[in-house]
Amino acid sequence: MKVINSIQSTVRRKVYKANWLLYFIGSAFLCLCDSQIAHAQQEIAKNNVVWTSQSNNSAESMPVGGGDVGLNVWVEKGEVYLYLSRSGTFDENNTLLKLGRVKLKLTPNPFTGSTFKQELLLKDGYVQILGTDGKLNAQVKVWVDVFKPIVNLDVKANQNIIAEASYESWRYEDRITKGKENNQNSYKWAPQGLVKTAKDDVAFKGNQIEFIHENKAETVFDVVVKQQGLESYKTRLYNPLKKLKFGGVMQGKGLVAAGTYIGQYLSTPFKAWVLKSKKASKVHQISVLLNGQDNKTANALEQYDAGQSFAATKNWWNHYWNRSFIYINSPDSNVNQLSKNYQLFRYMLGCNAYGSSPTKFNGGLFTFDPQLTDTALKYTPDFRNWGGGTHTAQNQRLVYWPMLKTGDFEMMKPQFDFYLNILKNAELRTEAAWNHQGASFSEQIENFGLPNPAEYGWKRPAGYNQGMEYNAWLEYEWDTILEFCMMILETERYNGQNIQTYMPLIESSLTFFKEHYHYLAKQRGAKALDANGHLVLYPGSAAETYKMAYNATSTIAGLKTVLERLLELKSATTTQKKAWQDMLNTIPPISFREFAGKTTISPAKLWERINNTESPQLYPVFPWGIYGMGKPGLDTARNTYWYDSDVLKFRSHIGWKQDNIFAARLGLTEEAARLTTLKLKNSGRRFPAFWGPGYDWTPDHNWGGSGMIGLQEMLMQCDGKKIILFPAWPKDWDVHFKLHAPYQTTVEGVLKNGKLTDLKIIPEWRKADILNMILQ
Repeated sequence: MKVINSIQSTVRRKVYKANWLLYFIGSAFLCLCDSQIAHAQQEIAKNNVVWTSQSNNSAESMPVGGGDVGLNVWVEKGEVYLYLSRSGTFDENNTLLKLGRVKLKLTPNPFTGSTFKQELLLKDGYVQILGTDGKLNAQVKVWVDVFKPIVNLDVKANQNIIAEASYESWRYEDRITKGKENNQNSYKWAPQGLVKTAKDDVAFKGNQIEFIHENKAETVFDVVVKQQGLESYKTRLYNPLKKLKFGGVMQGKGLVAAGTYIGQYLSTPFKAWVLKSKKASKVHQISVLLNGQDNKTANALEQYDAGQSFAATKNWWNHYWNRSFIYINSPDSNVNQLSKNYQLFRYMLGCNAYGSSPTKFNGGLFTFDPQLTDTALKYTPDFRNWGGGTHTAQNQRLVYWPMLKTGDFEMMKPQFDFYLNILKNAELRTEAAWNHQGASFSEQIENFGLPNPAEYGWKRPAGYNQGMEYNAWLEYEWDTILEFCMMILETERYNGQNIQTYMPLIESSLTFFKEHYHYLAKQRGAKALDANGHLVLYPGSAAETYKMAYNATSTIAGLKTVLERLLELKSATTTQKKAWQDMLNTIPPISFREFAGKTTISPAKLWERINNTESPQLYPVFPWGIYGMGKPGLDTARNTYWYDSDVLKFRSHIGWKQDNIFAARLGLTEEAARLTTLKLKNSGRRFPAFWGPGYDWTPDHNWGGSGMIGLQEMLMQCDGKKIILFPAWPKDWDVHFKLHAPYQTTVEGVLKNGKLTDLKIIPEWRKADILNMILQ
């Protein structure tokens, strides 16, 4: 039996806490909380979200979280609600299940009066709710322990009140999922028979409420293995779903079991289990320990020191905000709002710092009732479009790229481990399908490393290769893994990370391209390479857009850049470097075409059709950095941005669109500012950073991630050891910033009235590498 809070996750938390304690002691000794840090903390406080009226429903909720737990918090009709989410809670069908809903009711009720305030206090990472009714006033503090998966509700009032805490579950009975509801799981539009979300076990245990979900032995993993002809490999395949177990226990000091009731929230029936205080008190404390199902964990709650844990949690968030920031002060309120929303989205990312699973692009830990996103989707709060355990790589990458410049290197580990965990499965499917080496990672991939079954295709032509997805959108698209390989390499360059654990992943990913395109060439003829000694990357795919491509530019740029970066590793052996150089020599050149007599980057040498609306001809700009400020061919890349008819037609700020990043990388200041302002403007929902659904779901995390990247690239770009400041930054945007650069460098500065008034580089010797474009 697997339990989500595995030994590995626990050890990681404990190690980090130990490191954090050392850091804190050192900080106190060195008096690092100087005026600069205090000023930064004052600036983050300006970005708090404050509401002075209650919410109408869960779509008007605030995010709060920590560690690997996320909550949606809102007050509706005088009652406090919380949705509980945690990383890695995948059921038999690979739906990312919520862990239930908590409702808090106070009697007499301070939230029925005329004075109300709900605030997300970013500096310390929690939500505070204040209410006054006549002479009664009370506050509810909602916070999540960063170092333990414990949700806390602390109630304080000036009068004795009764607290009633309910645990509400819509999975109190089995639920058959039909039609579009299966988009929340791995079956999507192609279920194979009846699909059922199995009920949870929920019960009183004394004066606690315990809830648990345990997957059966047979899951969607078994269906996919059979579908894709891998049953002979089954015992060797990594299976994260089999008997996966998760849940929790809820209790309150002085609260006792008080029965159950049946209800309905929006379109979803539920059953509730109630804890109620034995007597009225001015103070109540309610805790939910996630994954606690036995006496040991129950006792852990009894021994929990909430005060000490809250202090440690606040300090973690304080350190988080001091690590990196971008605070803009502009006469334009829209610009100030984009700055605020940058901080709000970074807060949401920080809530899954230590997840057993990566932060999902399609909602992260903060989804809410789906009918509030699309009125036709009257499903449970477990729903999110594009699945739970299914990862779309082109989308996921945008969530993690901005963490390099924020210095949140440890937060990237869940995404890197996702691929490391499924490496063996990706290699075995290559062996089964083509009898050669290398890891083949498909674009829409399950958390067990095989293609999503619906995208793989159930109705396939007889004899169609078992390694291939029979899918017009996804066929031959397997190069996004190169971006995650590059992120791993960049953590070594930025932070001196030891990446030896991930080297087999990087090398196997490269091996696949070498082996597979030799294999395909030999299927067509006697030679494995073209007349110039280059690989023939055909068939290929330039993102999901240019299909059946010959020498896709996105693939060429990725292979070239990863190989060149590997060759810079000081830890590499002579044998490794020779192999990488030999492969680099076989990578074909990027192709070009013309528009209006101007040379532009072509998406590929040739292609058969256009299937989506991405612009992979600009991937050599981002993420690969082959073209950009101060580099050869800048005019060609700019021509591509301004004249390529596909690029112009596809341009947008919505969802995963990257045009703001391209513009920033190319030094197009006005264009970058326009698109990034559109990206990071208020979402139109009550919480400003709940963007979406865009092309995916709400809150759209690849929308927020691409906005963060664009703003960072406007402010600072890195090319080798060179650090370019303000490459696409409007002179009238005053800013105080702190970002991370390669070679364990931090850059902090203040731009005011078009002048850099303060610049702090650590280490100081890196000042020689600074190029200030605001002076150009």
